Amino acid sequence: MNTPIASWRGLRVWLIGASSGIGAALAQQLMAAGAIVSLSARRELPLQQVASASGQAHVMAFDATDSAAWPRAYQTVCSKMGEPDLVLFCAADYRPERIWEVSAERAGQTLDINLISAYRAIETILPAMLQRGKGGIGLIASVAGYMGLPNASVYGPSKAALINLAEILYSDLHPKGLDVYLINPGFVRTSLTAKNDFSMPALQTPEQAASAILHGIAAGKFEIHFPRRFTQMLKLTQFLPYRWRFALFERYLKLS
Repeated sequence: MNTPIASWRGLRVWLIGASSGIGAALAQQLMAAGAIVSLSARRELPLQQVASASGQAHVMAFDATDSAAWPRAYQTVCSKMGEPDLVLFCAADYRPERIWEVSAERAGQTLDINLISAYRAIETILPAMLQRGKGGIGLIASVAGYMGLPNASVYGPSKAALINLAEILYSDLHPKGLDVYLINPGFVRTSLTAKNDFSMPALQTPEQAASAILHGIAAGKFEIHFPRRFTQMLKLTQFLPYRWRFALFERYLKLS
């Protein structure tokens, strides 16, 4: 569904949300594969630590929730490495909470990072990609966006919206020569999932997640979901009647 990538060498990749977790692991593997990488996140020091693994990385620290910062960040990235061939949006926030624990203010902050900032990224990078008629955009969503799961009262809806957005992007942009990647990881061991106090099946390392993502992008896939033994089960669960689905949640997730 997308253009296969035979080699990462010399490709210009901008990673947004690259200071830790999946973003940092992607940066390290891309640099090792010879890509030219720009790294962004709010905190500069962790970005510098990730970049120190290779001289091919540039650092552009900025706050993705600051609309005014996006044009400046993009111009800086372009001045350092040229217009990106691929932009991967990895920024995310997560707070495990049941619906009675949610506050509208905190929900707005999570939605701003997880969803609205993706629109800021698209608004910033899309004009140049459309003018060139080539380039790629990848959104890291989550299997939490497949269905309403307990403890994902805000995170889940934000990722469901990203899944929907990626589908729209592909419909609009693929005919214009652009590639779009929807990335739906299962559980990955990061500072975000460290907040969970429940068992996480098929838990992967950030390095395993990054390998799966880059393999999927190189193969030209649209949706990249992993680990498949877990994600396929969730996909099948989507087809169950709600009565059965909620009964499974009650039994296996021990809801109360």
